[in-house]
Amino acid sequence: MERQTVSATFPSAATSVADARKFVRRVLADWDMDEAADDAVLATSELATNAVTYAGTSFEVACRLTVDGDILVEVRDLHPTRSLAMPGMNASSGRGLPSIARLAASWGVTYDRRTKGVWFRLPRPGASNGVASPRVSSEGHGTLTGGLDGAAGAAGMAGPGRAGAAFTRPGGLDGAAAGSGRGARDPLGARGRRDADTGAAGSGLPGPGGDRMLRSPAARESLENAVTTVRDVLDADAAAVLLTERDGRLVLGASAGLPGDVPIGELSVVNLGPDARAGSPWVSSDASDPIAAALRARSLAAAPLEAQGRLTGVVVALSSAPGRFEESTATRLGRMADEMSLSLEKARVGELERSWRGWLSFVAEASDLLAGTLDQERTMALVAQLVVPRLSTWCAVYNVSDAGAARLAYVWHADETRSDGLRELLEHADMAPPMDTPGPWHGLATAPQDVRAAAGSTAADQAYAFPLIARGRRIGTIVIGRPAGDRFPRSAVELAEELSRRAALAVDNARLYSEQTAMSSALQRSLLPPAIPDIPGLEVAVVYEPAGEGSEVGGDFYDVFETTGPGGLASSARWRFAIGDVCGTGPQAAAVTGLARHALRILAAEDMSVPDVLARLNRLILAEGERGRLLTLLHGEIAPRARRDGVSIRLTSAGHPPPLVLDPDGKVTEAASPQPLLGVFDGVEFRTETVQLRRGQVLLCVTDGVTERRSGARLLGDGHGLERLLAGCTGLSAGAVAARIQRAVRDFGPEPSGDDVALIVLRAS
Repeated sequence: MERQTVSATFPSAATSVADARKFVRRVLADWDMDEAADDAVLATSELATNAVTYAGTSFEVACRLTVDGDILVEVRDLHPTRSLAMPGMNASSGRGLPSIARLAASWGVTYDRRTKGVWFRLPRPGASNGVASPRVSSEGHGTLTGGLDGAAGAAGMAGPGRAGAAFTRPGGLDGAAAGSGRGARDPLGARGRRDADTGAAGSGLPGPGGDRMLRSPAARESLENAVTTVRDVLDADAAAVLLTERDGRLVLGASAGLPGDVPIGELSVVNLGPDARAGSPWVSSDASDPIAAALRARSLAAAPLEAQGRLTGVVVALSSAPGRFEESTATRLGRMADEMSLSLEKARVGELERSWRGWLSFVAEASDLLAGTLDQERTMALVAQLVVPRLSTWCAVYNVSDAGAARLAYVWHADETRSDGLRELLEHADMAPPMDTPGPWHGLATAPQDVRAAAGSTAADQAYAFPLIARGRRIGTIVIGRPAGDRFPRSAVELAEELSRRAALAVDNARLYSEQTAMSSALQRSLLPPAIPDIPGLEVAVVYEPAGEGSEVGGDFYDVFETTGPGGLASSARWRFAIGDVCGTGPQAAAVTGLARHALRILAAEDMSVPDVLARLNRLILAEGERGRLLTLLHGEIAPRARRDGVSIRLTSAGHPPPLVLDPDGKVTEAASPQPLLGVFDGVEFRTETVQLRRGQVLLCVTDGVTERRSGARLLGDGHGLERLLAGCTGLSAGAVAARIQRAVRDFGPEPSGDDVALIVLRAS
């Protein structure tokens, strides 16, 4: 097959993860490899999520067909110094690596001076899933065999400056040779081998739950065919297959010849005799055998069903007559059980694979949703709604205050009519002592009796708690609950535990963002004038729109304030106004905004003239050195005219767009000539110009965010566009003029403005 490569680059945004998935699926569809698309999409989703959430840079996804026809996918980000390791309990990255280790035939990490890439290889559709041979890939990465366990031990080997590390898992998804049933690796990995789902190899302990196999149509069909064959071949009255549950109970998987409503009671693996525990067939000639008694038979032949040394069930042939079966029958049944075990194990692995793929899809989609919001309350609500009803009947999310006290933040119940009772119950429950590891939670029992009675059956629910641990500290707890008789499957607990890890990081990121936003907003509000004073004979209207997302102030600013004349006499009151534009936007520009606005007020209080104020401010900006910014400023002083006929304005334009005067007859003229802007030259001397604003005249002062509003290649100020716009405001109040110009700026271009917008409208009345 000819070698092919297709790549695409995505920005650092939550939506990019979904775009990356669509890209990979489309590429594989073009290559007629749709069978491998699900694995490739899930693995890519995990790596893209890591790139967006932890690297925080744009990333590239490259898909390649190797010369062997395998599929190689690599996700590269621009964070070469961030090494990857398999995640531990408190890790803040690497959450997708176990998923990659399970899905891919091999995977690895590569570094260079500018980028870091994580790649994985999938065998071509239809290729053998036998044990992969250790090899050195064509990219030159060393290969370490040993699957997930090997990866967990060596994932941290590659670091900055190293060529990379690669890991190869043996076998297919389950890590086992499908037909052997021996020597295969646990498909759930190291953590799964500690679980009661898997049992201990060679111990005779119960294996995976029978309910999981019964959910598989292939398994049910295999069981039904098997029991019919056993009954017919052994000429028995009936036959049955009993499957082991996770807790050791035996459940009826399939039967032939038994009444449909036969109860088997509390039959358990521990009730079986030594032959069953040793893995040997046996014969019982009377009803003393526990299985014979449960199934109302007088004699039976039985053989254990085993997979990888685990007891997965028992197949029995039954008779209503005592002494019906001989030892040779049991031996024959044992050989049939060996064949059944292989078929059942294959069905079990298939169901496990489907369940595990569903788990991956859920976690991938949950990660997308959690990464898509930075609102703390919304994130907590989202966590609860992801859990209910998929994993539990109800969910409660607690957060931890700075003092360490737990506070109930969100409650969600599948039955909305029970939500209020559940919240009341949880608010009176005792959360202490704090839980730092997942485990059963019995806090509902600590609520007062009257509250428990009001909650009804919910008070008896069983609950499980999962701490939210981010960056080494506990920031909250997730509690999930189910009715008392509905136990938590181990798979639900594991899934909730994984979700809690990802939710902890999402909640912590949202908390940090909320704190930083609140701090930024408080600082930004301090840079805006507290209020606009009332000026006799003058209407004043202002508009301010910062360009930065979430910002309240940026590089543009305005101010209108009152000063007193010589000696502080109120009778000689004056007012000053200013509108300026600092070069740039964001926090750096806002710092100069604060310097300029406060300096204008302080210097005016010292009874300095407008030109002297600008000269002093110019020196202050130059003294800031590299932190300083260029500043255009229009500053003026307002004084009432005699006989209340408007106002007199003495103003100076330091590199700022000239103010415009609108006469009642619609004529528009410029009111000041330009002078040097601030922050460039030392020793600049400024002068003032006087504008007599009579009744009905309007003075418009704007920043270049108005005149340079862009629509394609055209600017709003081109061809005297602002003058024509102002001329159409004849007869309007100051507020109406400001609103019309603001609306015109917004509507001028299809895209949001990329610059701050500020304007002051003064109208003599």
